[in-house]
This record gives sequence, C-alpha cells and structure tokens, in this order.
Amino acid sequence: MDVLERIGLAGLVPVVVIENAEDAIPAARALLEAGLDVMEITMRTDAGIQAIKNVRSAVPEMLVGAGTVLTLDKCKESVDAGAQFIVSPGFDAKIVRWCVEQKIAVTPGCVTPTEIQQALVEGLKTVKFFPSDVYGGVKAMSALYGPFKSAGVRFIPTGGVNNDNLAEYADKPFICAVGGGWLCKTADINNKNFAAITEAVRKAIDILLGFEVAHIGINMETPEESLEVCDQFSKSFSFPLKEGNSSNFAGPSIEVLKSKYLGAMGHIAIKTNNINRAVHYLTKRGYKVDMDTAKHKGSVLTAIYLKDQFGGFAVHLLQK
Repeated sequence: MDVLERIGLAGLVPVVVIENAEDAIPAARALLEAGLDVMEITMRTDAGIQAIKNVRSAVPEMLVGAGTVLTLDKCKESVDAGAQFIVSPGFDAKIVRWCVEQKIAVTPGCVTPTEIQQALVEGLKTVKFFPSDVYGGVKAMSALYGPFKSAGVRFIPTGGVNNDNLAEYADKPFICAVGGGWLCKTADINNKNFAAITEAVRKAIDILLGFEVAHIGINMETPEESLEVCDQFSKSFSFPLKEGNSSNFAGPSIEVLKSKYLGAMGHIAIKTNNINRAVHYLTKRGYKVDMDTAKHKGSVLTAIYLKDQFGGFAVHLLQK
C-alpha cells in the first residue's frame, strides 16, 4: 500500500504543531489510541525536525509527514529526519520535482485550475486545498472536480474544518482525506492533555464513517413465507410492500428474504460514507470481512459482509 492510499483509507490527517519535541511521542500514541495512524508534523517550529525523528524511532507504526514545507532545503531535511510524505501550503515546482524524483509522496497546495494543471504536469493527482474555508470549501472543490475528474484529481482540504462541519466533507468522492489542527490541538499537547486528543479523533472517525442502519433482513424458507411476513408489516403499519427477485421489502427498512442466506436469523445492513475506509477501521477494531460477499459497481465496492455475526444476524456494509 502506498502512502497516499494509506492516507485515503485513514481519511484524516492531523496537522500537528510541536513546540517541545518530547511531546511528539505521546501525541502520536494518543492518535493511535483512537485508531488513527497518520500525522503531519509541521515545520512551523524549531522542534519539527526532531519531533519527526522521535516519532519514527519510538512509534514506527505511525505514518509521519512533514507539513508547512516552504523550501527545498527544509524538504530534504524533513525526509532525512524520516518524513514519509511532504505537504506544502502552495505549489513549488522545485519541491514537487525533487519529491517525485525521490519517490516521496507530496501534496502541494493547489486551489486554482492553473495550479492543479501544474500538479498534473508533474505527475501528481492528489493535492492539498488550503485554506479550504477561504477558497470555497466543498463547493469550490466540487466545481474544480468537474473538469479534472477524468484526470483522477482528489483533494486534501485543510483550514476551517472541524468536527462540526466534517460531515460535509466525509462522503465526497473527490476528497482523499481531511486535515486540520482540531484533531490534535497545540494547547492539548502543551498541557499534556493527550486524552482530549484521543477523544477528538474518535469522534472525528465516527463522523467520517457515518454509520447508519439501512435495513434489517429476515431469513425465511420460501417465497410464500417471505411475502406473508411482508404482508403482515404492510397491513399492520401501512409499510408499502415491494416484491423483488431474491427478497421482498416492507417499507425501505425491512427486507424479508425468500430463502435463508447469511446469518442464523438474517442480516443487518449498515450504511457508511466509504466502505473501503469502513473496512480499514473495522479491521483495526478486530473485525474481518468476507471478500467472497463483495459487490462492486464498476470498480467501486458497494457492499460486503463481515465474517462476524451479531446476535445471530450477519452484518453487511452498504455504500451510501
């Protein structure tokens, strides 16, 4: 898995300002405790380079990048310290070309069609969009995505994003990940309040995934039994009955299968903003998916079952 793919699955990139290099390790561990294994340590302070070294040495499972990289010299110094990706607030051809030559992932800030085209010329498809709130946020990125969709352009917006508006960004196909300092506040680092960092990230992951119950599936033995159960729901609660090929529905939330499928009793469908990302986090939580049940629309994964059963029900994820 390459760096940008890993960032895309994580979906969140904490922009971390370290004033005391010794704080970098507990900050990294606070992020990991929440399930997030990506962090961008900025070069806004003199402690940035040593902070990268500290995390790479003590927390090897963390993917560490260098942010606010303004010069090629600082870019090289960051990589020598162990940075696995480079983030710059604007487009600098010298930084980009050196990173491409060295096979280092780089996401320069690009907020105009011209800058995006410059990035494409250098072989980049994922760019930073900063500051997102100033340059139009989701609306602006959606407009830019139109002409650049065929080129595979995706954005990592930062600036003005927080847990209050993260849901606006969470389900957009043109957004690779969302970054920001709200995930790992400098004040919390300086005050050694690492539990607050873990809590903020856990909440952000929940918003990012956007889990919701889509429907409940009930296993029946025959088509006649399936139709009878749906008819009961329809007569009792006025749920509209809709007949299908392998199952029938009573309203949008109750599916009654015509024959037994996965799950001793049936299944529960859970909608999510991004199935691949959901699988990434559920795997970290100890669950496994059954790849034999995967369904795709083109190249996009649209549904997949977990191997675990919950109370006799199989569980499958659905793409919103």
